[in-house]
Amino acid sequence: MPVWLRDYSWRQTPSVVYVTVPGQDGRRLLGRPDIFCAEQYLKVNAPPFLFEAFLWAPIDEARSAARLEDGSVFFTLQKKEAAPWDSFLAEKVGKEEMQRIREDAVLRAHEKAKEEMDAKAIRKREHSKCALEATLKLEEAERKRVEDLKEEERKKATEEIEKWKEQNEKQRKLQERDPVDLIRKKQEDYEIRSGSGRAAQTASGTRGAGSSGNMFSEKLKEESVPGPRRAGSIQLKFTPRVFPTALRESRVQEEEEWLQKQAEARRVISTDLAELGDLSEEEKNPDWLKDKGNKMFATGNFLAAVGAYNLAIRINSKIPALYLNRAACHLRLKNLHKAIEDSSKALDLLTPPVPDNANARAKAHVRRGTAFCELELYAEGLQDYVAALRIEPTNKSISEDAEKIRRIIQETG
Repeated sequence: MPVWLRDYSWRQTPSVVYVTVPGQDGRRLLGRPDIFCAEQYLKVNAPPFLFEAFLWAPIDEARSAARLEDGSVFFTLQKKEAAPWDSFLAEKVGKEEMQRIREDAVLRAHEKAKEEMDAKAIRKREHSKCALEATLKLEEAERKRVEDLKEEERKKATEEIEKWKEQNEKQRKLQERDPVDLIRKKQEDYEIRSGSGRAAQTASGTRGAGSSGNMFSEKLKEESVPGPRRAGSIQLKFTPRVFPTALRESRVQEEEEWLQKQAEARRVISTDLAELGDLSEEEKNPDWLKDKGNKMFATGNFLAAVGAYNLAIRINSKIPALYLNRAACHLRLKNLHKAIEDSSKALDLLTPPVPDNANARAKAHVRRGTAFCELELYAEGLQDYVAALRIEPTNKSISEDAEKIRRIIQETG
């Protein structure tokens, strides 16, 4: 049960109210307490301490602030109307009016959080659009560069082919001429280049002519051969197997059954997420969302934690821990009926009762019993605490709380 903080101090100016909430009996508020500030409602939740105030007049929550210093909470509240207050707390506020103010404050906080999430989603889509445009520009530039390289290589290849055709055409024309004249002309050109005269040719006789003819045919043959092709590399890519084991060592039938089950599960999840918008792969994983909600709960951001659990439940509604954790958030936010519903749903899923889920069932009974007690339904709350004790009979905390509830029932008759 929470320990209510009744001591506080306040002072005001025509437009600002300053409030100080110290710890109980000089004890400091440790950790990071949950501080909630609405138009006519203040709350400080630092287990086991709880402070709650319904204000005399509305304040501007957007310009108001709170800070934690030396174990105490200091509020700076900006008035909506610059006028002195007769009192800090509102007078003659009944339970129904208190509940209405709480629900209105939580509803407005939910709407504000939803607006922030929508704005964040819009910014994310804009960033994705900008990133996509930049990627398209880079791909277009790379494609143009590759096309230019291809065009350059094509031109080089065309020039080489044209040169090779010209050489073949020259050789063909030379072969069409008289072979004797061709040999004589080549021999004369050779003698001029080598520095020998006509006398050397006469002394050599027919043998020299035949030798020069062989040299010319070898040179002609060498000129007719095109140059070597340019070196290059070819990349081959193979479609990888889904399973890394070799085919001879794998169990093909079991692998195909597993792949079919995975495809069916992805199909079901994609069908359920069709209306959820553009989500990342992480945001489609209920376990990742549960861990994210747990981190937000640990930091005191209960509204955001509820949002993470809600999305995880929409993806997979058969995980008891999601309902159990969301029930804890609703308890912190005073959404008591929703806490009862989530705890009951978790108990329905935690079947059959086995030792592995005993701790979760005990938590579900305790959280539902706590919600009943907050609604002053102490008999129903005691039933849940007794059920939790049957599961964990050695838990002293549950036993002490159950005894307190019995005393409250006896005192109220």
